[in-house]
Amino acid sequence: MLIGLITLVHVVVCVILIVVVLLQHGKSADIAATFGGAGSQTAFGPRGTATLLSRITTWCAIVFMLTSISLTVFATRNRSTSIMQNERSAPAAPAPSPQPK
Repeated sequence: MLIGLITLVHVVVCVILIVVVLLQHGKSADIAATFGGAGSQTAFGPRGTATLLSRITTWCAIVFMLTSISLTVFATRNRSTSIMQNERSAPAAPAPSPQPK
């Protein structure tokens, strides 16, 4: 039940994250940046205030990482630590019978 709820939240956050990232305007993506204008003096473009889309992206990324880690922990919780734990041992070879003389 809990894993299903976390999976549902994970999928919804994935969809929201994809949409929000695609809606964002890239840094220095205008036509002036193409010809070296606007934010060409800085390495990563001018830093403005955080917009609503960037805040949503940040929170969706945090929730995405937390749900990913949670699903991984729940998926590996009941697994054995040894890959040989469920293997059956090979049958013992029969002892050679003594040869009559």
